[in-house]
Amino acid sequence: MNQLIGIDIGGTQIKMGAFSPEGRMLTQWTRETGDRPTTGAPTFAETVREMLRETNGADARIGIAAPGVAAKDGRSIAYQPGKMHGIEGFDWGNFLERDAPVLNDAHAALLGEVWQGAAQGARDAILLTLGTGVGGAILSDGRLLKGAFGRAGHLGHSSVTESAERSIFGTPGSLEAAIGNYTVGVRSNGRFSSTRELIEAHRAGDSAATLVWVKSVRVLARAITSFINILDPEIVIIGGGITKAGPYLFEPLDEYLDEFEWRPAGHRVKIVPATLGEWAGAYGAAWNARQLSPND
Repeated sequence: MNQLIGIDIGGTQIKMGAFSPEGRMLTQWTRETGDRPTTGAPTFAETVREMLRETNGADARIGIAAPGVAAKDGRSIAYQPGKMHGIEGFDWGNFLERDAPVLNDAHAALLGEVWQGAAQGARDAILLTLGTGVGGAILSDGRLLKGAFGRAGHLGHSSVTESAERSIFGTPGSLEAAIGNYTVGVRSNGRFSSTRELIEAHRAGDSAATLVWVKSVRVLARAITSFINILDPEIVIIGGGITKAGPYLFEPLDEYLDEFEWRPAGHRVKIVPATLGEWAGAYGAAWNARQLSPND
């Protein structure tokens, strides 16, 4: 089998990795995304093409990960309003003149973690990415759940509180609003502007910060409990910048799950931090190319 190339197109950076067929990263590259309006091919598409020329990977299998809902045929992103100018409906295979299967970036990150990361070999797994918002993805019996339209896995938009505040998709009381970085100011009555500031204050013994943080982690535990009951995973992977909190996240989360989680016959679902970091999407895109490309 030829070399694999996984390309993760983010709002700020394009990350591209070359991998062996077994999943060992050989080389990596990054470029600025350059998301801006254009009359021709999107700026970031031209950047991807230039990056590929530099790799000398003419025979490599290529996979792409990007924000938004991937089209059913896997050739483009079908829905991503307001960001990534020109990405909706952009056919990567036609543009690159080679097979280039496309995945949603959170879906790709989960596949990367299952291939070479925190959940190697798992067949039933959930990924939650906790950052500005809350992303997610689901693997069930070895299959990535995409759903009828491709939006499966948007776990951050599940309704878990009585709050009237709505997520960007219109969901009231969403998990994203309860723990996403973008609502820290609202949740702390303006005292903190980021999750990092909130956790640092909590670590320093600020009782008001502790109250806000613990409440957020409790909601996260309630959400994970619900996902476990619905999907019955063997492992839940937590990624995103919030994992830098380490024990300040995982210790109270474990305590709440001890209280909430249904554990038939004593079975406890593993809750683990992601291990591939910002490269998980590139790993998953490469794995997807390995599985879906018809070329040998």
